[in-house]
Parts: sequence; structure tokens; C-alpha cells
Amino acid sequence: MFTKSCQYAIRAVIYMTEQKESLKNIGVKEMADSLQVPQQFLAKILQQLSKHNLISSVKGPNGGFYISEANGKVTLLDIVECIDGKAALSSCILGMPKCDSEHPCPLHHHFYGSREGLKTTLSSCEIGEMLNGKLC
Repeated sequence: MFTKSCQYAIRAVIYMTEQKESLKNIGVKEMADSLQVPQQFLAKILQQLSKHNLISSVKGPNGGFYISEANGKVTLLDIVECIDGKAALSSCILGMPKCDSEHPCPLHHHFYGSREGLKTTLSSCEIGEMLNGKLC
């Protein structure tokens, strides 16, 4: 359902929340190795998340990425929209250019509730809750 980029972004954020006890910045190589994803691809994704202030980063020899308190209110929906765009969870399931309640595609009404439920779930899952060990 999500692009590879989005899947990697969510996995990386979850990884960072799981590493909070180490109190260190996490390098791209370490994260890519642990998640078994391409390092350069992950680096671009993390830079994008950092640029949009969804995660934090520090440059330099001891640099890396981390989740700050300021990132605590970021939701999984924010991450999805940053990586895949706002249309990712609102565009037509069949890719029809004009699909809405007034002009539905054949599957519109079947998937509308599921898509809205997914948006609700993603918007209620904050990074800060994961940092505190709570499941979404």
C-alpha cells in the first residue's frame, strides 16, 4: 500500500524510537544495516524527514539521526504524507483522475471506510507515544 520509501521511513522512525535508551545519534550505516535496506536510499529518506522537522539530525563525526522531544507530536500520518504526499491516502484506489462521492469509481464506496480508518489510525499514532513504549 505504501511506497518502499514510505515503508523505510516508518521502519526507520520505529527503529529510532526503539534505540532511545542508547542516548546517541544513530548513523545511517548502522540503521541501514539493522533494517537491511540500501544505505544511500535510506539516507535520502532520512534527510527528507529531517528537512521537514519530523526527525532531528546532527552533522559531523558523531552525527546521526534521533527523535527529539519536539518530534514527539509527529504522527505516522505526517511521515506518510511527507514521503508519499498528501494524495497517498486520498487518491482513487483505481487511479481514476475523477473519483469522489459524487463521481465514484466502481470501488470507491468499498474502500472509502477502510482508507478513512487507516488515516485515523496513522494520525493517532504519535512518535512520542512510541518513545514512551506505548503501542499505537
